[in-house]
Amino acid sequence: MSNKKSLSDIKWSVLDLAPVVEGGTVTESFQNTLDLAQHAEKWGYNRYWLAEHHNMPGIASSATSVVIGHVAGGTSKIRVGSGGIMLPNHAPLVIAEQFGTLDALYPGRIDLGLGRAPGTDQVTAQALRRDLGNMGDDFPYQLDELRTYLDPERAESPMKVRAVPGEGQDIPIWLLGSSGFSARLAGREGLPFAFASHFSPDNTIPALELYRNTFTPSEVLEQPYAMVGANVVVADTDEEAAQIATSLQQQFVNLVRGNPTKLKPPVASMDGIWSPYEKAALDQQLRTSFIGSPETVKAKLQAFLDETQADEIIVNGQIYDHAARLRSFELLSEIVK
Repeated sequence: MSNKKSLSDIKWSVLDLAPVVEGGTVTESFQNTLDLAQHAEKWGYNRYWLAEHHNMPGIASSATSVVIGHVAGGTSKIRVGSGGIMLPNHAPLVIAEQFGTLDALYPGRIDLGLGRAPGTDQVTAQALRRDLGNMGDDFPYQLDELRTYLDPERAESPMKVRAVPGEGQDIPIWLLGSSGFSARLAGREGLPFAFASHFSPDNTIPALELYRNTFTPSEVLEQPYAMVGANVVVADTDEEAAQIATSLQQQFVNLVRGNPTKLKPPVASMDGIWSPYEKAALDQQLRTSFIGSPETVKAKLQAFLDETQADEIIVNGQIYDHAARLRSFELLSEIVK
């Protein structure tokens, strides 16, 4: 592709799962989340998103809207939002009211990223009172309902139910995806699109092509705008980063085994923890993970940007030690300037 982008040409953001570490508490997780957000703002990151997951001992951001308020209240200019809210788990009216409330409290700083997966297992989805016959197929209708609460002019007849707060507020909506469904929908609706390459690397390029090829200009966007996710661990040396990254690897191994755990401390080696099959599966699923010294990571991220031509990259850093996590994001901010 011509017009090659460099790392300094695009925006960089943070995706936080509010990790609960082994030996730590949820309260400490939220303190660390706010601390990272305040540092990210100082280091020039564009937005700070939190993800909705349920029934995961190592992820504290299940009440996503509440944590967004905590982060937005403790920062002053960085955008704060959801990466994402899993819309099938909620009534669209409730999300319109929650994000209308957040936008009224923190005007011009709130993003609403929406996904169509439950963000959990089947049993937990049932506990969330979600219709298990619904595999996300009615997501376009839910999206339209939510957008109509925010902008009643979209309605075909006068609205009997109104979102207060929410109605008339301009809250940017993003569609999130790990397959082609949301890519096509985002393109058709002319909305910004964020792809979960950090855990679905194989689908990244096909989904981005689908989004760009189906993009229809809208009142929101004239051109497609694509953000992609990446796992990044930067440390002073390749060896140190590789050891820090074993926390992420252990988390994925336990997830693959159906036994999600708190974020574990790093280990000297993953040998003896994962089987050859699990290692191969993880190497595949975590291919969009960039681990190493600043020089190593900079080269890998440039290759990733060359491949995706992303407009923005959002970075997840599942790092056990909070100081090491801060250090990783600080080093990243320096190499992408």
